[in-house]
Amino acid sequence: MSDRLFINGVAANGSALNLHVREGRFIAIEPGQALNRPHAEVIDLQGRLVLPSFVDGHIHLDKSFLGERWQPHVPVSSLRERLAIEKKLLSQVGAVEDRANTLIEQAVSWGTLAMRSHVDVDATTHLDNLHAVMAAREKWRDIIDIELVAFPQAGVISCPGSAAVLEAALKEGVEVIGGIDPTTLDGDADAQLNTLFGLAERYGVKVDIHLHEPDQTGIAQLLRIADRTRALGLNGRVTVSHAYALGDVSATQVETTAHALAEAGVAILTNAPGDHAFPPVLALRAAGVRVFSGNDNIRDAWWPYGNGDMLQRAMLVGYRSGFNTDEELGIALDMATYAGAAVLGIRDYGIQVGSEANFVVLDAPNAAAAVVTVPVEREVYRRGQAIKGMRRH
Repeated sequence: MSDRLFINGVAANGSALNLHVREGRFIAIEPGQALNRPHAEVIDLQGRLVLPSFVDGHIHLDKSFLGERWQPHVPVSSLRERLAIEKKLLSQVGAVEDRANTLIEQAVSWGTLAMRSHVDVDATTHLDNLHAVMAAREKWRDIIDIELVAFPQAGVISCPGSAAVLEAALKEGVEVIGGIDPTTLDGDADAQLNTLFGLAERYGVKVDIHLHEPDQTGIAQLLRIADRTRALGLNGRVTVSHAYALGDVSATQVETTAHALAEAGVAILTNAPGDHAFPPVLALRAAGVRVFSGNDNIRDAWWPYGNGDMLQRAMLVGYRSGFNTDEELGIALDMATYAGAAVLGIRDYGIQVGSEANFVVLDAPNAAAAVVTVPVEREVYRRGQAIKGMRRH
């Protein structure tokens, strides 16, 4: 039935909520007494919380060992050594497409219905991983929206031939051009950024740069990226992922850098990693920077943690940020929902009339409580229809 009435729900603020869905979209959202729709199928939510479906703003579908046998973590002393260990371990597990399917299924089971996946695309990997992840994306296209980033894990300048492979990926329809540590990994910030922003301008794609560089090196990089974004008119189309440097410097320098990022329309992605300083969320938001979140690596060669749950990620962001009030916990949730949707350019998103009826139902009295307790049992709806049969690994 295309006409469905969801009654006895609870909104993010804890108030009563009733939802009318027709042809996969919300056509009425009302508090209090149930809507009178005599011809609609009625679903009783039994006093449970309704949240918008989650958005994972940064994940690596080609790297996870999820669904494989346990892989003990291997310590290393450098980034290049980590890359070598990763290639060795990935050569010993199942096909990229199969592992991507497993991770997508688990993410959907938690309520993630949109994500941005970085996929290794460089002169060492070529387009093999990309083609595998594209095949997985096609399999899931009616359930989850997946935006792809051509990610030059091995470097752009320091890995000769990568620029041509990145361009080939864009020709195949990849929506975002990626980058990584232009100074500390590639050794030539201007050359890498010239390549990335040149490709972005030529193909009309977005930009998302991994930036692990610390302290003043990282701040200088952020300012370079902001300058280029502003000069090319790419406001709202550039993201810096991680941006650890913003957690290394003084509040005064954070404020100065944040204003430059806000003026250029550069967004910041953080997963609140356990062993790094990370961007101060509230200070950036106060300056007008859009800050969103993602899981990043999930049970792979980089670390053994992660299960694909963006509500758990919201809890970790809140925990590491020292968020305690309901308002602050709401910000952590916003980073995993509305903020991520805005950066990914998802239209008609959220619990509002006219939007696609993509939502998650769980047992919590309000959104703040959901972030803190992270309920495991959930019902996930895509266009008003329950998604069933998803497994967790």
